[in-house]
Amino acid sequence: MAKEIRESASRRKYFEGVGRRKSAVARVRFYPSTKDENNFIVNDLDYKKYFPLARFRQSATDPLRVLKGKKGETLIVVKGGGVASQSEAIKLGLARALVKFDPDLKKELRAFGHLTRDPRMVERKKYGLKKARRAPQWTKR
Repeated sequence: MAKEIRESASRRKYFEGVGRRKSAVARVRFYPSTKDENNFIVNDLDYKKYFPLARFRQSATDPLRVLKGKKGETLIVVKGGGVASQSEAIKLGLARALVKFDPDLKKELRAFGHLTRDPRMVERKKYGLKKARRAPQWTKR
């Protein structure tokens, strides 16, 4: 099913957004459609198969709630990071694509916090320490 959707969508107009979170990068393409359903494909899999937990599915599809009846197909390629950061990267990329699709949605997406990039990254390990901040255990003798 994913291949059929990808091949049929390849000839249509789309709106693209890139989302990042930690080391995950998601390229999201939103294809406006007149069909009654929203197809959501992540790395050639249905998003329900790609994200086994409901909270990750919820996070990835949150920006679609502001569409108010408009439908479309969403094709996503995501790389790097873990499942949680990938779902957050998809959320940001999808929000950016929806703003290109309809600039009137920007205010509402911004109010829900979907357009804000989370800047937190993993802190690097420092020499002489076991981790980024964890020092070796101190011994008196």
